[in-house]
Amino acid sequence: MRRPLILLLLVLAFPAMAGEKLSGEAIREAFQGNTVAGAYSNGGLFSEYHAPDGRALGDNGLTLNVDACWNIDGDAICYHYGPPKDRRSYCFTVEKQGEEYRLSVRDDGRLNAIARIFKGNPENHDDGGRRWSCDDLLAGLASPSALARSSLAGSSLAGPSFARR
Repeated sequence: MRRPLILLLLVLAFPAMAGEKLSGEAIREAFQGNTVAGAYSNGGLFSEYHAPDGRALGDNGLTLNVDACWNIDGDAICYHYGPPKDRRSYCFTVEKQGEEYRLSVRDDGRLNAIARIFKGNPENHDDGGRRWSCDDLLAGLASPSALARSSLAGSSLAGPSFARR
């Protein structure tokens, strides 16, 4: 079911047209409690359930997320993958165009992915019974943006996706 939809996304996604840039609160309203699935600009696929507690459950088409979280930082969504010593963080602005959401690297505006949002968790993404921490869901951090800037915030992804607070 998911693969044909993703292929349809690829066909519909590219030519780029201007859309509505979403505020942080609008991103939270759209993503929280829902599944964001789509294709990276390099062609890789992803599907992640944005749990209300800040976990990003799902996969990037190749790897299951483990200890992955999301948060809103200003008018961007940030994703944090892995334990602190190996953590990779990425932040994106989001533009909505019809049913599509364009995620662009916050630091330089490069298009990273095009996605659609599916209500709830239709793919039944879960944590597989593993402990999920993301530093206890990013609690106690001085600032989620400091975490994102301290790692690879400007990187374009060939794999994993996003995070919330």
